[in-house]
Amino acid sequence: SAPLSAIRMLDDRKTLLRAPDVVFQAQEVGLSEFGFNVPNLTLSTALWKQVQASANITCIATSGVQRVACEENSGALHLANDQTVTAKLIVGADGRNSICRSAAGIDTKSWTYPQTAVTCTFDHQRSHDSISTEFHRPTGPLTVVPMPGNASSLVWVTTPDHADNLMALDSAAFKVELTQELQGLLGDVRATSKRAAFPLSAMTAKTFAANRVALVGEAGHVLPPIGAQGLNLGLRDCAALADCLADALKTSNDIGCTQTLASYDKARTFDVHSRTNAIDLFNRSLLSHFLPSHLGRGVGLHALKSIAPLRRWLMTEGIAPSRDVPSLMRINGCGLLRRRREIPAHAHHASVAEVPSTI
Repeated sequence: SAPLSAIRMLDDRKTLLRAPDVVFQAQEVGLSEFGFNVPNLTLSTALWKQVQASANITCIATSGVQRVACEENSGALHLANDQTVTAKLIVGADGRNSICRSAAGIDTKSWTYPQTAVTCTFDHQRSHDSISTEFHRPTGPLTVVPMPGNASSLVWVTTPDHADNLMALDSAAFKVELTQELQGLLGDVRATSKRAAFPLSAMTAKTFAANRVALVGEAGHVLPPIGAQGLNLGLRDCAALADCLADALKTSNDIGCTQTLASYDKARTFDVHSRTNAIDLFNRSLLSHFLPSHLGRGVGLHALKSIAPLRRWLMTEGIAPSRDVPSLMRINGCGLLRRRREIPAHAHHASVAEVPSTI
């Protein structure tokens, strides 16, 4: 992984109303870095090893869940090997085409953009100095994110036709094209990985929990790869759900009951919708040909560059929301979560051992 110590935004729209270049420094909010850029395979492999090593998680080898059933008192997963697993709560972490979401009868709001993202990793001549750079262009942002050494990951958002042309280029021609688009920022592009392309779209579930199912990650929300919010939102989903389950166990409530699910939905609604709307507004402001939208965007960036308290507030909120921070997102999070589910000594409750706690 590689640290992100700064984020630089460059207006590359080549219009008369050009917004100022803005650099956000992590040290300005008392941090050595905003976060780390971790390759997906590296992260998923490490997480899977932790799952296998945990005594509290039972892994069932199967070729897949064929059907999900949501009953009044429990949920059931019907597996491909004719097994059935029942639980008080099903956590749907099965992506944008979630069968858990469908089984729970949860509707979604979805939309598409006239854009395609081309992605790859590449080696380059000059150091990135741990700075992530975004070129704001009329077809969408071109973003390079630091990786270890003189390497970066690329998310190039452009029109579908241009994306097709980029995918059709051979390696040598693509390196020349990318070097030109980066305008000398990282020097010559020396090598690139295999490219991928995917159309941009977005989706939010109309509720994040219902009928014994709680949605996390892309089962509940899909964002364009702008602002690096998707994974972090998914992690906060899980942390918020942990708090809701701790509260349910503390009061001897059924962990999959309507009250618990409503608490989870309430905990996630503002965070998910505010970030989805902000990313949508930013992306559409780049695509718009409406002059006032360009003016508004330029004024906003001028304000961020010149008003330090506003800039620091945006950086802090961009890392994580300041309100309703889940226990696991705080220092000593595991200890906070354990204390959250503890039953006060003077309270008269059923023992925790009597509460169904299989997830």
